[in-house]
Amino acid sequence: MRKVIGIGETLLDIIFREGQPTAAVPGGSVFNGIVSLARAGVPVCFISETGNDRVGDIILRFMRDNGIDTTHVNVFREGKSPVSLAFLDERSDAEYLFYKNYPAQRLDVDLPRIDEDDIVVLGSYYALAPVVRDKVTELLDRARTAGAIVYYDPNFRASHKEEAIRLAPTIIENLEYADIVRGSQDDFAYMYGLRDADRIYKEKVKFYCPNFLCTSGDGTVALRTPRVVKDYPVRPLQAVSTIGAGDNFNAGIIYGLLKHGVRRRQLDQTDETTWDAVVQCGMDFAADVCLSFGNSISSQFAQAHRL
Repeated sequence: MRKVIGIGETLLDIIFREGQPTAAVPGGSVFNGIVSLARAGVPVCFISETGNDRVGDIILRFMRDNGIDTTHVNVFREGKSPVSLAFLDERSDAEYLFYKNYPAQRLDVDLPRIDEDDIVVLGSYYALAPVVRDKVTELLDRARTAGAIVYYDPNFRASHKEEAIRLAPTIIENLEYADIVRGSQDDFAYMYGLRDADRIYKEKVKFYCPNFLCTSGDGTVALRTPRVVKDYPVRPLQAVSTIGAGDNFNAGIIYGLLKHGVRRRQLDQTDETTWDAVVQCGMDFAADVCLSFGNSISSQFAQAHRL
């Protein structure tokens, strides 16, 4: 059975509403989606790092409880596990403060085996950070050699906006490795000053990666591929928290690719009907995660969608 391999940070999200802490949930951009896929019965593997402390213990236990092997998680003794404070506004969107104290030696782990048509997921600043870049590119080179699908979500935050020019060569390198790129309008506004999906695709993505998805919160989902140009309306809902919505949209797309048997060699030629079904999976996963303070799909949703 095909598996999904993610690489990214793990941290503890402490969620505030109206100035008061409401929940504490293990999280991380790629991690949130990997947890959802594991709950839905997809074989997963996650490459990450955490501290040898109480927060690290919470994260590792959470991974094991969700059926995620911790073999490829580096537990470091110097430094502390990262924590984020997420402050929800009246629209349930989050503003973040991050607290990180990593050691000098980073991501000292063996990489898992990658097979043809597996899906490798990367994203956020973790996919750009110089200190772990060698391990990220080693994983991407192995994915390319094996014939795996590479799924890249830039997830580029406002806090890195001033670094966009300096990080541009690494972003381009990730786009070149990628078979699918999914980003939000905000990501591309911070990176390139662009919000129009067609311009982003034609000017910044298409040359490197032919398959592109652009989301806009509660607006439309834009799909651009060699065969399909389509915009999908998003069903409105009353969100409890939008934390993890984009991460779980990614998880739903990956779930859809697996469910509908889309393999790397046929990805660029996938027809509209198949993409309709795959994008619907992405929207369904994202909608479910907005209904709670969890960063991943609920157990009930997962049970109804097990592969």
